[in-house]
Amino acid sequence: MRENHNLRQGNRILKVSVVFQDLKPGEHRVLRDKRQLWGQWVYIVALRLEDQSLLVVATQKAPQSAITDYAKRWSIETLFGIFKTRGFCLESTHLIDSDRLSKLLALLSLALCWAFLVGEWLHQLKPLTIKKHGRRAKSLFRYGFDYLRNIMLNLEQKMPQFLDVLQFLSCT
Repeated sequence: MRENHNLRQGNRILKVSVVFQDLKPGEHRVLRDKRQLWGQWVYIVALRLEDQSLLVVATQKAPQSAITDYAKRWSIETLFGIFKTRGFCLESTHLIDSDRLSKLLALLSLALCWAFLVGEWLHQLKPLTIKKHGRRAKSLFRYGFDYLRNIMLNLEQKMPQFLDVLQFLSCT
């Protein structure tokens, strides 16, 4: 839910940002009473983030764990995004056999870890720029993924770099 969304507060209508204006960074609050929102009765929970913005979640159940649950959901959404449109294009395989799909997911999971580790390493060597909104220009996964892809597409010329990044797959 956005900060400029209107909520009924008693007989007044206030913006979410006004209702939760006194929250300090890291602090969260659950509104006591359910509110009707988009035709549903929900609890409203807000967390003040370090950048002073609000994370506001509407939930029908378990308002005390809504922020934690949302964080887990966001991690899963990010993972699926990497598997699908922002990285591996899993849907393009058109696989339907569960055994083959299971093996491919295992392989993609290893590739994701590899790309992330390479991205972290690259970020230590040459840090990613921070944009005006306070986030990196690209994710650590994307940084490593682009680097690995460039190596794979030019393997003959980039064999030394390949050998360098190959060590990230080693357990020793």
